[in-house]
Amino acid sequence: MNYLLWILFGGIAGWLASVLMGTEGSQGLVMNVIVGIVGAFLGGWIGDKTGLAPGTPGADRPTSVLGFVWAVVGAVVLLFILSLIM
Repeated sequence: MNYLLWILFGGIAGWLASVLMGTEGSQGLVMNVIVGIVGAFLGGWIGDKTGLAPGTPGADRPTSVLGFVWAVVGAVVLLFILSLIM
């Protein structure tokens, strides 16, 4: 069940990040999920390294509000990096 939550919230986080970055027309559902899940890990890492998100729930709670915010932040950073590369 936890994997389904990661896919669902990854898709939502990836879609929201793509809307914020203006790339929603160029990526589909699968890309949104991938960007959201990778963004969640990236956002958690950024929050941990900057000290702005100590104790952020990890892979066991993808539904926390703070975890979702960091997932969106990480997905935005990921999309920004991808836009520089492509």
